[in-house]
Amino acid sequence: MPSEIEKSTPAFPDGKNDEPLDERDQESSVSIALPSHVAGSGTLDRLVDTARDYPKASTAENTNKAYAADWKHFARWCRMRGTDPLPLSPEMIGLYLTDLAAPASGAPTLSVSTIDRRLSGLAWNYAQRGFSLDRRNRHIATVLAGIKRKHARPPAQKAAVMAEDILAMVATLPYDLRGLRDRAILLLGYSGGLRRSEIVSLDVHKDDTPDSGGWIESLEKGALLTLNAKTGWREVEIGRGSKDQTCPVHALEQWLHFAKIDFGPVFVGTSRDGKRALDERLNDKHVARLIKRTVLDAGIRAELPEKERLALFSGHSLRAGLASSAEVDERYVQKQLGHASAEMTRRYQRRRDRFRVNLTKAAGL
Repeated sequence: MPSEIEKSTPAFPDGKNDEPLDERDQESSVSIALPSHVAGSGTLDRLVDTARDYPKASTAENTNKAYAADWKHFARWCRMRGTDPLPLSPEMIGLYLTDLAAPASGAPTLSVSTIDRRLSGLAWNYAQRGFSLDRRNRHIATVLAGIKRKHARPPAQKAAVMAEDILAMVATLPYDLRGLRDRAILLLGYSGGLRRSEIVSLDVHKDDTPDSGGWIESLEKGALLTLNAKTGWREVEIGRGSKDQTCPVHALEQWLHFAKIDFGPVFVGTSRDGKRALDERLNDKHVARLIKRTVLDAGIRAELPEKERLALFSGHSLRAGLASSAEVDERYVQKQLGHASAEMTRRYQRRRDRFRVNLTKAAGL
């Protein structure tokens, strides 16, 4: 039986992601070193080693994985064309972006958003190597502008898990230990508008584990989550529900009690018989798989073929569901989701009164 903990594996357009990294691909921290006129010492060398770890800590783990995959793909693309990714060449980057948008090798065409993210990944990697990638350089900017003008499409949004959907989904779960855990994951993720990485990175207490992404405080009126999210530290308040069967705080307390978890990661794997909690933290992919499985089991969007239903829902469906279902002032939803702008929150709203404020009438027409 496969383990519930799966490691993330970067995927490449040409399907070849098992090529070993070249030494040139691995030198992501060579720009951090002692000045040439300073003699090394035990203390200074340890500081250099520590400083080399901080660039990775400046971005989320999933972002680091994506950036590493971006660099590996670009380096391999360069070598296959008889060149090298170093030093930085705006002309080669422009050609690389062109090949991503209109590949000549039969590889799948990437979306504009993916190409733009690839460019961000290259900029970060070049910065770690002491180079500054200028997106405004004509060899890059004009190509990217042309790609966006010719290939840009409205962003494909995942379907939102609405209030009636989440109730149907948790109803499909058994009341064994694994079911208690998955019920807590769904209800907590939905009511908190949490990213899947935020859900699985939670610890019981502050500083329980080195890889903690936050912790939980259980209070009389609900649970307070302190999260180290991709936009910085934020607090998420999750109030108690109207009944125990659908209360996220009650579900969390039930899981922690029966799993006998009082320290370390909140959400961990279970033994094969489902009767014992393990020590290892769940991977965030478990959340996505859980959502897809319970969507199918609950018969949501049953009029569509199974493949389309699976493609419609993802981890973001929980965040979109809260934004679309909560009938409160938009500012409270924005705060819960941790968005810097109301415009970003509106992107998550699949169902809302778009004409609640009628500026046409307000302007006297």
